[in-house]
Amino acid sequence: MTAEQAPPGVNPQIPNAARMYDYFLGGKDNFQADRDLAELVLSVLPETRQGARENRLLIGRVVEYLAERGIDQFLDLGSGLPARQNVHEVALRFAPDARVAYVDSDPVVCAHGNALLARNENVIMVQADVTDPRSVLEDPRLRKFLDFDRPVAVLMMFFLHLIPEDADPQGFVAAYRDALPSGSHLAISHVAGDADPERTARVAELYRRSNAAFTPRSREEVAGFFGDFELIPPGLADGTGTESVWPFADPEVPPSAYADMAGMAYVGVGRKP
Repeated sequence: MTAEQAPPGVNPQIPNAARMYDYFLGGKDNFQADRDLAELVLSVLPETRQGARENRLLIGRVVEYLAERGIDQFLDLGSGLPARQNVHEVALRFAPDARVAYVDSDPVVCAHGNALLARNENVIMVQADVTDPRSVLEDPRLRKFLDFDRPVAVLMMFFLHLIPEDADPQGFVAAYRDALPSGSHLAISHVAGDADPERTARVAELYRRSNAAFTPRSREEVAGFFGDFELIPPGLADGTGTESVWPFADPEVPPSAYADMAGMAYVGVGRKP
């Protein structure tokens, strides 16, 4: 996109993490400032592009896994711009009556999401601050759309590492967990902070120029987001597509293809007892 195409209230000169992610995925819904900062990130951590693309595929495999086990309600938090392997596309393939609610605070994300989903009654896009569970969970459209008396899968894929500690991520994730009924699931993918701390620290410094923080976390910190949820075996695992993330690994890709990304992210899916 060009600066002239920016929606009202959007400053195209300030890099935006969601639009940078779109650029990593090869999308076109980004501005020059987003592309410039994304390229600087890639100069430090070239694996970012492959990691973003693998995360999209991982989302699809997680949704497929849950849909095949009877989950037909999905709440995708920090969903970002529409991309391949959208949650609703995968969910509806396996559960024709599935309902998917996307939530994001970015007006560009929501404008594109609403345009894309306008004719699909099984999907909605909600603009809200995902770090404020009350504003999300009490949204009238969302309450009418999802039945919180039945299991819901909450997806926090590749977004919690954009939340700084002063936003109390452990606290607001716990609020979402508490709002879910028994049998619900929580899926998280998160950049690791303990595999290559020097380079991730440099990337964090670059993200200070954007609208979002970059906060990689340790395995212990990421595991804490699941609280008392029961992690699906093998538990919190390397999220790069290797055999260790079974049952979410891509069977078509040999583990050796992800050697450069080993340990760069964690993925886990937990179930509420």
